[in-house]
Order: sequence, then C-alpha cells, then structure tokens
Amino acid sequence: MSEANRLFIGLMSGTSLDSIDAALVRFNDDSLELLATLAIPYDERTRKKILDLTRPGNNEIDRMGALDKELGQRFANAVNQLLKNADCNANEITAIGSHGQTIRHRPSSAGRPDQFTLQIGDPNTIAQLTGITTVADFRRRDMAAGGQGAPLAPTFHTEMFRSDSETRCILNIGGMSNVTYLPCEGDPIGFDSGPGNVLMDAWISTFGSHNYDKDGAWAAEGTVNQELLVKLLSHSFFKMPAPKSTGREDFDISWVNSAIEQTITPFTPQDVQATITELTAASIGNTLNGLCQPGTQVFICGGGAHNKHLFSRLVAHMPNFVVNTTETLNLHPDWVEAVAFAWLAMRTLDRKPGNMPAVTGASQALTLGGVYFA
Repeated sequence: MSEANRLFIGLMSGTSLDSIDAALVRFNDDSLELLATLAIPYDERTRKKILDLTRPGNNEIDRMGALDKELGQRFANAVNQLLKNADCNANEITAIGSHGQTIRHRPSSAGRPDQFTLQIGDPNTIAQLTGITTVADFRRRDMAAGGQGAPLAPTFHTEMFRSDSETRCILNIGGMSNVTYLPCEGDPIGFDSGPGNVLMDAWISTFGSHNYDKDGAWAAEGTVNQELLVKLLSHSFFKMPAPKSTGREDFDISWVNSAIEQTITPFTPQDVQATITELTAASIGNTLNGLCQPGTQVFICGGGAHNKHLFSRLVAHMPNFVVNTTETLNLHPDWVEAVAFAWLAMRTLDRKPGNMPAVTGASQALTLGGVYFA
C-alpha cells in the first residue's frame, strides 16, 4: 500500500510518568498531518505502581504481569477515546504504534554483559480492545543486534526535520533528554544526553502534591548550589562516548540524595530544585556546545519545552545557537514522540528500518517491533 493518506495512531508513555499521549496522524508520501491528540494523566496509584517496578523489589513478576495488562487496557481506552473525539472509525486506522511503558532499561553502556530493555502495556490487549493492528516492542530488536535500543526518535527526526539549507538539532526533553544532530551534509548523530525532567519532578513531588515544577517557578526561587552541581555533573555517564542511552537506573532521586549528603554548603529545598534544573540545562549545553557548530538551529520538544526557567537556562548555556520549539517546524512539542511511534509502526508494516546504527550502535539497520494483528 502507498504511504499516501494512511492513518496511524501513536501511543507514548514516557519516563516522566505524566500521561498516556495518543496522536492520530495521516501520513502522505513526504509529509504528515496531525489530526487529533489526547493526553490522559496517570492517577497517583498507577504512577506509583509503575515507579515501583522501575526498581528491583519483591514479587516483581506478578506485579509486572498485572500492570502489563492494566496498561494495555489503559492504552486501548486512550485509542478508543481518541477515535471517538475525532469521529473516526477503527477500520480507518492502518495500525497503532505503541512505545509501551519502560520499567527497566539496562543497555551495554551500563557496563552489563546481560543488557536488556523492557517496556510493558500488553499489545495483545490493545489490539483486542481496539480492533486495530498494533505494533509494539520496538526496542529489543535493536538491542538484539548489539544496539542500545534507544534513542529511536532520531530516525523520525531525520525523516521529518532535516534541512538541506541549515544545520538543525532536535532536543527532546522528556524524563530523560536526547539529542539529534542533523547537519546539512553528512550523517545524523543522536544519543541520550542525560536527565531531562525526571529529577526535577521527583524532587518537587517529595515536598507536596505537585508532580512537576510548573514553568520552573519553584526552581526560579532557589539559588544553584555549585558544590552540589559539581558532584552531580561528575556522573560517569556524561563522560561516556556515544552511542549511549540512559534511564532511571542512572539518574534517580536516591542518587541526588546521596550527593546531597556529601554537600557541605548550606541549601534550601528550592536551591536543590534550582540545582537539578541547572544539571539538566548544563549537561545539555555541554553536549550541544561540543557537538554543534555556532548558528545551529535547536528545536526543543517534550515536556521540558514548557519549563520557562529551564528554557532560559538552556539559552544561557547555548549562546551561539538559535533556540525554538518544534512548533516552529509545524509539529507541537507535546506530540513529537507519539507521532514518531505512529511513524515507526508504518515503517514496520512496510518492512523498512526503524533504527539508525550510528545512533544506537546496532550492527545493522532493522525493521523493529512485533505486529499484533487485529
């Protein structure tokens, strides 16, 4: 079937654990049209169940099995609600691309001989409850070929955002941050740069009912603790060469608390929030300043695009770049990843590669994912 005028749905549930994002997309031969979107926030009970599975604990298999099915049902409900809102029938949709919910990511860069990655949200349940062919489990085929299994979005970024006239960089700030460098000539480069929102969200959530620091307002009240910042920036991940990817296994609040215990300089909770916000900005700035030429156009997507304080710190750390969001490229920053997995589902059905070996470190370009037919 031609790529023209086909409808796909992309599902994304990221490391930030804020919501299930669903995007209805029409793909033409060389363009896309975002037709409808839906974000369904997680309740606290579900967030906790997911978060508990990101760390080793008791009775993991039973808890994972139950949550795998529950998330499959939640993903299916999101699809069905999106279709209802868009006045669209399931039989009009070619396929769903579901990223799933990552509960463990241990790539080879973590120094483990038994690297693996695991996303849950049962695609059998999604296909059954929606009546739509579902593509899922995108990451493990890349890892089977020696890759990191992540990031996968650079393949989509290259297809949709690359320019023949200007050098661009796509910066996705979700729970973690990843960059895709798109030169006018030469091969794209992509990798995870380190934490995005995950530490900021975790810290503020321990001090009240907020799951994230809206606009970075709480961080803006504090002062960066330079002693703590230096400790955090000494993490070995920042010194590793690409290809590399990361997750909560490297960057979680227990790691921050350990650094805090070794910090002598006085600080307030707001100072810590300011410092871990600065960590995200500085680690991204260090990465892009070492990767990109002056004048590079940087386009931000993901939840971090809404954090005004973080945005201002990124601009401060990247004075030689022009910084905007992907909305400038006609795709709202909230929906880039969901659309990417709709596109990856299309690639899978067309038996085209979904990974970039130069990005993930895989031995070859591969068609990714398993297909669960309606």
